[in-house]
Amino acid sequence: MPTFSASDGTRLAYRVTGEGPPVVCVPGGPADSAYLGDLGGLSEHRQLIALDLRGTGRSAVPDDTSSYRCDRLVDDIEALRVHLGLARLDLLGHSAGANPAAQYAARLPERVARLALIAPGTRAVGIEITGGTRRALARARREEPWFPAASPALEAITEGTGSDWEAIAPFLYGRWDDAARAHHAASAPDNPEAVALFAADGAFDPAATRTALGGCPAPVLVLAGEFDLNSPPCAAEELAGLFPDAALVVQRRAGHYPWLDDPARFVEVTAAFLGR
Repeated sequence: MPTFSASDGTRLAYRVTGEGPPVVCVPGGPADSAYLGDLGGLSEHRQLIALDLRGTGRSAVPDDTSSYRCDRLVDDIEALRVHLGLARLDLLGHSAGANPAAQYAARLPERVARLALIAPGTRAVGIEITGGTRRALARARREEPWFPAASPALEAITEGTGSDWEAIAPFLYGRWDDAARAHHAASAPDNPEAVALFAADGAFDPAATRTALGGCPAPVLVLAGEFDLNSPPCAAEELAGLFPDAALVVQRRAGHYPWLDDPARFVEVTAAFLGR
């Protein structure tokens, strides 16, 4: 895997898939970017540059672990842009990775050509998702064979009395089949410290970020899965409303990884947006 040096000297790695104009992809987790795969075949349209966030995948563990903080990851995205020799980025962020992607657009709007936020986390802009919202969305899956076991676990987690995250994994996928199980098993974050410090004090300034995004001129795609409890469509809609030029797409029967649930639809929408 190719590497580059972050501003603090940490060696960071990235994966290159496909050919064509590059799209820098920021994974969630924080986790190894391998779980993104080729984003359902998006690599047939664009070259995907998937960053392994510091301390994950093939990227080095930093000397200063406070640099795991979400807002500090913006510097890594900028260092990657400079390394690639790009005047502006097409930037894609998935899940928690949408937070540093949005912060990058807020801090350096002139460096963003297009911004795609896929099943986005919303902590950077202060959009809160209640347990009631998640439970209501979960009821759309009540006919699934796994629902009787997953539903009580979800209720306990959203009420703060449980932590059986494995039990609720089926809610993150449009289909809980062998492919989804394999993807889930391979997608676990590989650095607990990076996860724990991602949202440390000072990581987010929602008011300032919201204000800055209101002046971001880049076109934005916000794509949510219809069934996604982690990043519900209602939160995605609120996020899209913060930008002057944003399109919201809710992918039917998709969860938190829409490129797995319906690759053709995901690629159709995302490739068309990136080709604007």
